[in-house]
Amino acid sequence: MLIEETNVPDVALPIAAFKAHMRMGTGFAEDTLQEAVLGSFLRAAMAAIEARTGKVLIEREFTLSVTSLADRASLGLTVAPVTVIADVQRVSRSGAQQVVNADVYWLERDTHTPRLKAASAALPAPETGGELRVRLLAGYGPEWDDVPLDMQQAVLMLAAHYHEYRHDTALAAGCMPFGVTSLIERFRVMRLGRGGVQT
Repeated sequence: MLIEETNVPDVALPIAAFKAHMRMGTGFAEDTLQEAVLGSFLRAAMAAIEARTGKVLIEREFTLSVTSLADRASLGLTVAPVTVIADVQRVSRSGAQQVVNADVYWLERDTHTPRLKAASAALPAPETGGELRVRLLAGYGPEWDDVPLDMQQAVLMLAAHYHEYRHDTALAAGCMPFGVTSLIERFRVMRLGRGGVQT
């Protein structure tokens, strides 16, 4: 289970870039009435792209909780890029928390699949009914300019699509324009199914 502990702050949303992308009029008194609406489309677009790619765009804190380890040598962190492991805790079924010594593990950085790796033989396993909690910081950076340019363009395009079709209730679930999917394709994690088939 992955829990998002912090949200994207309003100041990090590219409202001005979105207005420019939408070619909204300028030269009049600063109009902030629509900024909340535009921000909601940007948040929706970012969430959709993060879900498709497994990449966190704007840096945020997360907690990953697991009840068992398939591989005691490492644990996949499900989001990328991960920059910091804040701490690891073993939580008993009664809720008692024990911080794991940082010398026991290390962060294997990876563009697609970062992992928590055992420094020696194995990671500490959660007890039956308990869990292992990993608090981490993930994202390209705290500012919009830290996001790769093609991902920025994909967010603006998808937010504009949501804005244009905001009253259309007939769109298929998960509908995403081709231009957006082509921009984010290289960020998606490649998975191999049975027989080595790419999915």
